[in-house]
Amino acid sequence: MGRRLPCSSCGNGAQADSIRRDVWYKVPMTTPVIASILDLLLGLELGAPGQAARDRWSFEGVSFRRRQDGVLEAGARHFEATALHLAWGELALEIGRIAVHECVIQVRTASGVPRLAAFEAAEAELSGVTLQGPLAVPPQIRAAWDALQSAGGAAPATAAADAWCLEPLGAAEGTVRGQITDAHLLFDADVMVPIRRGEIDFNDATVEHVGPDSRMGVSRLGLYVDAPNGRSYLYQFASAPLAGVEFERRGALLSPWVSERGKLHLRAFAETMLRQLGGGLRQGLTEQARLLLGRTALSGEIRLGDGRFAVPGLQVHLDGHAEGRNAVALHAEALGQGLGVEMASLSARDAAADFRGARLACDRITARIKLQLVADGPRMRFVMEMENCKLTKPRLEVAAH
Repeated sequence: MGRRLPCSSCGNGAQADSIRRDVWYKVPMTTPVIASILDLLLGLELGAPGQAARDRWSFEGVSFRRRQDGVLEAGARHFEATALHLAWGELALEIGRIAVHECVIQVRTASGVPRLAAFEAAEAELSGVTLQGPLAVPPQIRAAWDALQSAGGAAPATAAADAWCLEPLGAAEGTVRGQITDAHLLFDADVMVPIRRGEIDFNDATVEHVGPDSRMGVSRLGLYVDAPNGRSYLYQFASAPLAGVEFERRGALLSPWVSERGKLHLRAFAETMLRQLGGGLRQGLTEQARLLLGRTALSGEIRLGDGRFAVPGLQVHLDGHAEGRNAVALHAEALGQGLGVEMASLSARDAAADFRGARLACDRITARIKLQLVADGPRMRFVMEMENCKLTKPRLEVAAH
């Protein structure tokens, strides 16, 4: 490893509680060493045997210190790793490169077993990140739904209900286009749904096809399409009225003609739906809608506004709307088979995620993100890719067991 510098903090070397080593050159760490550390501290599975040689780690300016409370602190001026492969059960994470600056790790020993207690750094950069696995409802969200159901589903003042906040939808702008091929009722249809100031006004939505065009709207029963051969519901509400919905209105004197097709205020509507739908969005889809999804191509862009985005276990504050950031591009060849979502310029601050007794947070995050949802038989899988990711003051706190 080269020459070891003299210890500057331990005096005559007799005090084991204040050991410090400063290494002012790169220290390559082999995969077996790092794998054993991660397995010991985090319970992770690092890579696969055939891929072990691809993982590379290096440290600069390494230091160690044992505090009076017994916590071991390990620091590094710079840490870098490439070609990492981590696994948590069915979840698989690959990181092409990660560079961390001015980092400190705290390790606490309980019952003779060392455990990671905390981590913090000045900055972290990641590229070539891929996370994939089955799409399942996180336990935090499932717990929130269960809490609402046990309270009768009408407890917006509870902590579970307050955990939902989709403020960026309140100022969303964009257009979503659907192309339905050989639809049973609509023939080949071209659907355009504009979003203005966080609202969908169905008076402006269009459904064009051969013959007289159809119209979309929202009634107390659900979302519908009025085609030449009658009305068909695409999504049926479990209960009405719902927050964030202006229902259709008919003409005077019980006229059968619809004068206003209705509106959806996206933030209030989405928050209400998420709080009520313990079984997921699919439970309200009609059979006709399920058939249409299998033949519907989707495209569009939604420019999210600034504000707090929070679901149980995750919260972040989006910003940068004035600079054109946080625009979401949608793409699907057939919605029944999957959906692609891309955010070319994510910009957010005050991000925090809670998972299995640990909290991961950072002051600011910027990145390019691509998410692909793919049908895998009866289940859905996801693949999330991340490039040009920069985290300011990332930190991790692990609850003591």
